[in-house]
Amino acid sequence: MSDSSPREKTSPLVIMSERRVGIIGGFLAAIGPLAMSLYTPAMPEIVSDFGTTEAAVKLTLTAYFGGFCFAQLICGPLSDGYGRKPITILFMSVYLAASVLALFAPTIEIMVLARLLQGVGAAVGVTMSRAIVRDLFTSDRSARVMNLIGIVLSVGPAIGPTLGGLTLEFLGWHAIFLVMILQGAAVILMMLLFVQETGKPDPSRVRPRALVQSYFSLLKTPHFLFASLVLTGATGALYTSATIMPFILMTRVGLSPSTFGMGMLLQTAFYISGGIIYRILMQRVTVFQMSCIGLLCTGSASILLAVLLRIYEPGYLLVMLPMGLYVMGIAFLTPQMTTAAMAPFPKIAGSASALMGFFQMGGGLVGGIISASMGDPVIAMATLLPLMGLLSLISYIMWNRFKLPLAPTLEHPITPEKSADR
Repeated sequence: MSDSSPREKTSPLVIMSERRVGIIGGFLAAIGPLAMSLYTPAMPEIVSDFGTTEAAVKLTLTAYFGGFCFAQLICGPLSDGYGRKPITILFMSVYLAASVLALFAPTIEIMVLARLLQGVGAAVGVTMSRAIVRDLFTSDRSARVMNLIGIVLSVGPAIGPTLGGLTLEFLGWHAIFLVMILQGAAVILMMLLFVQETGKPDPSRVRPRALVQSYFSLLKTPHFLFASLVLTGATGALYTSATIMPFILMTRVGLSPSTFGMGMLLQTAFYISGGIIYRILMQRVTVFQMSCIGLLCTGSASILLAVLLRIYEPGYLLVMLPMGLYVMGIAFLTPQMTTAAMAPFPKIAGSASALMGFFQMGGGLVGGIISASMGDPVIAMATLLPLMGLLSLISYIMWNRFKLPLAPTLEHPITPEKSADR
């Protein structure tokens, strides 16, 4: 669907400007990372409060990843069949109920269940944000909106550890779930008041046979598969680090919960800086060059983590500076690879977004499981994140071989267009 198609000209969706979609999409996409980053500062305290082990508490995060990962495969096609708006409200209601369950969880087993259900509900956020963008925009407009979503999204992980750490220190870990309850209610209210339906609901797409065919068509397309794997390596490393860093920075380095939360702002500052630089360079740099910048950042960070954490005792800057460089690379890769992967699939944008998210969160799920089994969080970080960076690099090389000449953004410098409603 081109930007000048009759559908875009005649549809009332033009009221949803690039800026509006970017902000709304950013809030939706931030649901998952915020629910994770709010929670991570509390993990060491939950170990002691429930009288359990680090491995058991890490399982709560693994359960969250698992629910998030697999639920995307359901909410994406459901949104193709019944609409983006009602499915988002349905899944956010699950998230809201799960947050209440977590607040009153009497045992670590109930907490694991609550976190699993939270992941199921939160999965709708990132899936719908990408699908809505694909419904409305293509080419350079899509890349611009995805970049804006990334900048808005970065505010969530920035606020999350800080808010989580301060809440933990002054009110206890139970209050963290009160914040999540308010978050879920706010997102539902936003969907009801400010978001229009952007898809063309078609219940036939939810039939098992049609659903299998949709996913099969995506998986057998190397262009989609390798673009998704680029982001699996990049963002999977970020999700994996979230399960590891609290135990490195709080248990090994000795940061307090509030200091840990404030310290995570450095990582977010790198991401925001990357997003702003990306936006400036969009007018004069090719997609290939933009992707190379991203891969150079993630690759350099991978080497630093692999070497420095094996030579020196971990410290705050020793961990956070390489991670900051890593997330700066993610800021460059995400808009390009997301736009490129989803461009050929306008009719199944929800399914394409879901499968892409499944790959990304699956990377975090596998990384979290392996890191828990490795025992030493420092060795886990020095091993798993560089391997994921390598996966991202190899996948990009393969994507570049199979990429489709579908849009100017894949081959030429990105130049901004004027949007009548922007």
